[in-house]
Amino acid sequence: MRQGVDLRAVTGRDWERVWPFMREIIAAGQTYTLATDLPEAEARAMWLIPTAFVAVAGEAVLGIGKFHANHGGNADHIANGSFMVDPAHAGKGVGRALGARVLDEARAAGFTAMQFNAVVSTNTGAVRLWRSLGFEIVATLPGGFRHPVHGPVGLHIMYREL
Repeated sequence: MRQGVDLRAVTGRDWERVWPFMREIIAAGQTYTLATDLPEAEARAMWLIPTAFVAVAGEAVLGIGKFHANHGGNADHIANGSFMVDPAHAGKGVGRALGARVLDEARAAGFTAMQFNAVVSTNTGAVRLWRSLGFEIVATLPGGFRHPVHGPVGLHIMYREL
């Protein structure tokens, strides 16, 4: 990642710089299993959590990542993570830095593994990144995602131990 980029816990003041790129990514409907018209208040509640981090350069927020328990009860030791990088900063190591940070934080919080429930198969940059960080595809739901450009495509479940 380029010089001058810091990773830190997200704050409420970051939201006005996160929401514009997040809204764009969600509305495109190509990489997330979220409603393309997800209301801002719902997105804010999902992402401004104590285990979320932002990559920042000065006042600019370049990306956001978070983790939480994937399930409850006797499966609460497996984390889940989500990430969004401002498309203007894609391919610059922001996602990798956020991914590494979230993995470290999840491990420190006592999680023993991380599972991604829905990585769209056509999101090849994300698949490549997560594989390079030790994730493997443990299952693919054929046609599990209705891609607005490619039609039905696979939805990967990816996993790695911490």
